[in-house]
Amino acid sequence: MTPEQAVIAANEAFYQAFEKRDIEAMTAVWSHGIGSLCIHPGRNAVRGWDEIRSSWERIFRNTNYLEIDIEIISIEINGDLAYIVLIENVLQVGGGGRRVKALSIATNVFECMAQKWYLVHHHGSPIMG
Repeated sequence: MTPEQAVIAANEAFYQAFEKRDIEAMTAVWSHGIGSLCIHPGRNAVRGWDEIRSSWERIFRNTNYLEIDIEIISIEINGDLAYIVLIENVLQVGGGGRRVKALSIATNVFECMAQKWYLVHHHGSPIMG
């Protein structure tokens, strides 16, 4: 597998964990370092794996269904760091059947550690219509 294929696979694993609301799969994708950073659309930055995990647990707990389509805009790899810029098209169904459609632009930064790519930074920003 080429480095680009490995980064794409790590990115796909992140979105599969997100869509399936699978905290264990999400745990496997993220770096557990204190420098990891996650910025959900419209939210403040969350730093360190413990806080990031809690943020995903809250999202998953308050969501009954997720559907996420992505469109990759750019992939760059430089040594042990890589980033993917993409569009996220998200359908979220929450409690009471409330449906929310959201379009975001996101940057996912991965770091290769022990020959595996881990997510170290996710930043999603809403695209206003």
